[in-house]
Amino acid sequence: MKIGILAVQGDFAAHAAMLEGLGIETVEVRTPADMEGCDGLILPGGESTTQLQFLQEEGLAETIKKFADEGHALFGTCAGAILLATDVENPKQESLELLDMTVLRNGYGRQIASDVFFAKSTLKDEPLEMVFIRGPIIERTGPGIEILAKHAGKPAMVQKGRLLATTFHPELTSDATVHEYFLTLAAESGHNSGRANGANGRKRKAAKSERGKRELTTAKSSR
Repeated sequence: MKIGILAVQGDFAAHAAMLEGLGIETVEVRTPADMEGCDGLILPGGESTTQLQFLQEEGLAETIKKFADEGHALFGTCAGAILLATDVENPKQESLELLDMTVLRNGYGRQIASDVFFAKSTLKDEPLEMVFIRGPIIERTGPGIEILAKHAGKPAMVQKGRLLATTFHPELTSDATVHEYFLTLAAESGHNSGRANGANGRKRKAAKSERGKRELTTAKSSR
């Protein structure tokens, strides 16, 4: 399995370290060609307007949309969640418009208000550690959006299909729960993308999906 990580700014190295600790190959993504062969893509924290401008200038915006349309897994954290949202406010800005939700930028306050919290989630029985750094607020979720965790009464982790978004930074903790969950989505993503490629494509993608699942199981057992 190979996971691409948008490497424009922000904490992409922390995501890579988390995945490499799970035995997963990663690649830094700065051009559409870098996404070749990736089973999933992470959009990390940083400054969403800067990231979006880069994506548009380098042709990555359309590549990422196509990647999602083909059924591949995407995971946006903080600024990445803003990029995935259909509606961005405070102030208003463009986005990739892949997840039907309204996001308020810097919703929990500026840098001085950033902090660490623990909350319930659907991913495990124990409270999930959440590191917020100028995190956005998910103000509205559309039909089909599943809320996996909340903070202060607002969704903090949401999912629709193989699109996952968090308003916090799981890569800045020692808990790999969220990344492991994303890897299960990436391992399964070949099934959907194969449908668009005919019978042979389905066979290739199914084999790729099974291989990804085996790699993930091996990585977990070796921890």
